[in-house]
Amino acid sequence: WKISQHHSSVMPEASKPQAITEAEVKNLFQLWNSALATEDPDAVAKRYSKEGVLLPTVSDIPRTDYALIKDYFVGFLKKKPQGEILESHVTIGSNWCQDAGIYEFTMGATGDKV
Repeated sequence: WKISQHHSSVMPEASKPQAITEAEVKNLFQLWNSALATEDPDAVAKRYSKEGVLLPTVSDIPRTDYALIKDYFVGFLKKKPQGEILESHVTIGSNWCQDAGIYEFTMGATGDKV
């Protein structure tokens, strides 16, 4: 399976916009992927902004706040996932960025790819 991804990160609230490069936006995925490797749902959930929305890979329930995002990763991390971006489209706005595209997970617990 190839999953269409929509990974958005909002920059911390500030009085003036903070610049971010395309390379820095792409690195946000690596930071998130490293959080997956900790197998700590709290560490992963903290990678999302206050306004973050998670459309999960293996759930049909949108996760729209910290508690719901953390709850999803409690179960998902048991599969020991590691992600790889196959296609990336970066958009940068005023104090926000988005890296949308296609990614694939390899589940370390089973070797399955989703």
